[in-house]
Amino acid sequence: MARAARLLALAAERAAGPGLAPVPAPGCARLVLLPPARGARPGPQGARGEPAEGAGWAGGGSWAGGGSWAAPEGAGCGRWRQEPGPAEWSEAVAAAAGALQAGGLVAVPTDTVYGVACLAQDSAAVRSIYSLKGRNGAKPLAICLGDVERLYRYCHVNVPEELLRDLLPGPVTLVLERSEELNKDLNPFTSLVGVRIPDHPFMRDLARACPGPLALTSANISSQGSTLSVLEFQDLWPQLSLVVDGGPIGDIQSPECRLGSTVVDLSVSGKFSIIRPGCALTPTVEILKKKYGLEPESS
Repeated sequence: MARAARLLALAAERAAGPGLAPVPAPGCARLVLLPPARGARPGPQGARGEPAEGAGWAGGGSWAGGGSWAAPEGAGCGRWRQEPGPAEWSEAVAAAAGALQAGGLVAVPTDTVYGVACLAQDSAAVRSIYSLKGRNGAKPLAICLGDVERLYRYCHVNVPEELLRDLLPGPVTLVLERSEELNKDLNPFTSLVGVRIPDHPFMRDLARACPGPLALTSANISSQGSTLSVLEFQDLWPQLSLVVDGGPIGDIQSPECRLGSTVVDLSVSGKFSIIRPGCALTPTVEILKKKYGLEPESS
């Protein structure tokens, strides 16, 4: 077993079962430094995975040779630094999936900004996300999936599958009619649900490793700015089970990199409505109007 794997195993003594991540000590989330994904595309702000100026590789992070614990400046918790490789990538996915299955909240990198995820079918975890963010209970959470195929289980789809694949994975949230399979305690005040499939290899692997959809929201207090590095949301760490550090997302000096996903409502046949412009408005509208002939709902 690799040294990193041994450390994870030792840390998991209080886990709920095999492969599950530990419940962290009070006031201290465990950090996992995410290794670069082999074959990952430059990410996250450009169209279809192309890099914006100043953007790094998706899933990238800075690494120190040899195994050691290091504390980020100003942080109270250590993070594991190890030479990157397939084993370390798999361990990071397994640790995050385990923490989620144990009912925890996990901070994750996406193709837009950092997010906080929990299992969408876990009502207690969903309530914990609202408490963490100080979020208005009437403001819905999106779900995150790993593949377009899984979307049909949790949504009633009234657009061509080709349209879904033109936009997903990518920095877009599609709002559709929810199905009966989705947890009734998730957004019980609406018949709609937003769906994300981030164009980020870690998020897709994590979603595939979980038994149901993830509930996903930005890693920040409600009404505050979105975050592009793990140090920007240190105040949330004490309430998290795990923080996955994928390095800075985009250019942290650029306001445009903090816009989040473009949110578009496709629940009305033949129409679309932009709920949030986000970072991919122009290419999204172009695809919907020019390729599929959808009309803005206001018209």
